[in-house]
Amino acid sequence: MELIEIFKHIIHLDFQWFFQNYGTAVYVILFLVIFIETGLVAMPFLPGDSLLFTAGLFAASGELNLSALLILLFIAAVLGDNCNYWIGRKIGLKVFSIKIKGKQIVKEKYLVQTEAFFEKNGAKAIIMARFVPFVRTFAPFAAGIGKMDYRKYLLFDILGGFLWIFSLTIAGYLLGEVTWIREHIDLVCLGIIFISVLPMILSFLKSKIKN
Repeated sequence: MELIEIFKHIIHLDFQWFFQNYGTAVYVILFLVIFIETGLVAMPFLPGDSLLFTAGLFAASGELNLSALLILLFIAAVLGDNCNYWIGRKIGLKVFSIKIKGKQIVKEKYLVQTEAFFEKNGAKAIIMARFVPFVRTFAPFAAGIGKMDYRKYLLFDILGGFLWIFSLTIAGYLLGEVTWIREHIDLVCLGIIFISVLPMILSFLKSKIKN
């Protein structure tokens, strides 16, 4: 039950609740959220982009340490992606046969979308995928299934992880002193989510128009 409560507050980016209930352990929770979102192909719905931006806002107010955030979350992002890569490489398409109460825990349509993303953007998709929800979670898995050269994958993955973690967290930190943003965190996070999924929406609409 407590785990469900934690996930509920993660989805709503309720940092104050975490500060009140877990204190400095909030760093561990943030680490795990980023690791799980990037590392477990069944968990693509966690709020990665908006969570990083919001963490930066709270670093600006002194409630979180920016340096600790950047280092921990960068490690989480790289470890998560590498875990996901090896799941794809070792387990592969068998993951789609895993069901809970008759339902697939991993949806094949997201893999199809990710493979199309790879086909269009090549190896640099590993970097670009970091900034696209759902694709971010499936990109390392697809790279593993496709047995992409690991050294090449790791290079792009580290660079992508660095750009993703640092850009969004520092953006939140720099804008953290803007009064309107601090007073409207919910709206800002919704805006980030919308901007993140906009390319996917446009791609979907484009495919529908062609058909």
